[in-house]
Amino acid sequence: MATKKATPAAEKTTVKKTTEKAAVKSTKTTKTATKKAVTEADIRAKAEEIYQARVAAGVEGTPEGDWLAAEKALKAGKK
Repeated sequence: MATKKATPAAEKTTVKKTTEKAAVKSTKTTKTATKKAVTEADIRAKAEEIYQARVAAGVEGTPEGDWLAAEKALKAGKK
């Protein structure tokens, strides 16, 4: 049984497809790596925003409650 030898054109196509697959994989990895982590400063700013809205509406609450609400909102993706 004879082994079929790949032609130069077939080899180029294989290399191109492999390179394209690697580029797609690296793009997907980069997209997930660019997601920003929630920092303490982000939470502090959001808690201040919640506090100001709460006071303006005349609703009672605590700084701890504002902090927890801010943390929950930011981690859920609601900026």
